[in-house]
Amino acid sequence: MTELKLARLPDRTPVKITITVLPELNQALRQYAEIYRATYGEAEAVADLIPFMLGVFLDSDKGFVKAKRQIPYNVAPQAKRPMRPINQLQDQTLSAAARSDETR
Repeated sequence: MTELKLARLPDRTPVKITITVLPELNQALRQYAEIYRATYGEAEAVADLIPFMLGVFLDSDKGFVKAKRQIPYNVAPQAKRPMRPINQLQDQTLSAAARSDETR
């Protein structure tokens, strides 16, 4: 078998996660999306912002980052490898209950 420097690419299939949020959080997420639009001049759906927001949160959580390095990750049966770094997950989308509010 040929040995390549580049390893086999990981599974990049997005995973859909549905959540339910309290009305206060939904309102805060909608406000965030509006401030994002005012700041960058582009409207983004709350559901499209959430994966990036979660990534920034996890990357900035010093306790989580430290523990992730020290504690072996228990791989779920469907996953054949440890969790990828958050910055690689930014292509994934998260479907939130907030999305249905935006389409109304």
